[in-house]
Amino acid sequence: MEIIKDIQLTGAEGRPFLLDVYYEKDGRAKPVVIFAHGFKGFKDWGIWGLIAREFAGNGFVFIKFNFSHNGTTLANPQEFGDLEAFGRNNYSKELASLEAVMQWLHSGRNEIPAAEASLENIFLIGHSRGGATCAIKAAQDVRIKALVTWAAVSRLDYGWQDPMLMEDWERRGVYHVINGRTGQRMPIYYQMYRDFMAKREALDVEQAVRSLDKPLLAVHGSEDPSVPVEAARKLHAWNPGSELHIIEGGNHVFGGSHPYESEALPEHARELVEATVKFLNKWRK
Repeated sequence: MEIIKDIQLTGAEGRPFLLDVYYEKDGRAKPVVIFAHGFKGFKDWGIWGLIAREFAGNGFVFIKFNFSHNGTTLANPQEFGDLEAFGRNNYSKELASLEAVMQWLHSGRNEIPAAEASLENIFLIGHSRGGATCAIKAAQDVRIKALVTWAAVSRLDYGWQDPMLMEDWERRGVYHVINGRTGQRMPIYYQMYRDFMAKREALDVEQAVRSLDKPLLAVHGSEDPSVPVEAARKLHAWNPGSELHIIEGGNHVFGGSHPYESEALPEHARELVEATVKFLNKWRK
């Protein structure tokens, strides 16, 4: 298996970010899967590397990357060493990272041998908030042939429904979320809300999914404590041609954790991979 780690690309505001590629080198053009992590996520979290290997073993080129403003650094992509960048993140910047990956793929200067990747078969997978970001991108970009969401939110303003929070956020200019793993107080600046409101029609997940004219699979755990399974049911209902796969007993990360020491995927993560591979195999050319 060929694994190319930490390829450097440039995202919003000229900020660099890192990308990994996994594939089996066999001289055959394989579909390309681009995986986007979620809120407080990163490409090297927990089970994502094992999942990348599974997809490569099933005949895909699997790409995972860090959003440019996810708070990690080039020197240490597994820790949130730049909380200022995290605070300056917004959905426009995440979409810019996805577009940078697409441009790199089509540049003719990427690190993947041309014979190994089929650019006519590009699929997006997004986890949690990344699933909603990918839905927006998939609806806009004709180069993307199918979309899969893993434990995705159904709206991008999901955390902004409390009027008192919003009033305090605007007044202070920042609010903080706690990273349960590290204990860090992670800032989110009010610019994120301003950016969302300025582009709220373009960032409307429901409208993106309703307008999506390509295959969609929504996968969700029935016992997700972070994003209720109802979010996946909404995505499915908004697009009559979509498919829904509920993993009974599955949580938000499908049994994964960080760090993850085992060489074997958890049962629910294996079901996640199997359901996704089966779906994408129907649409590969």
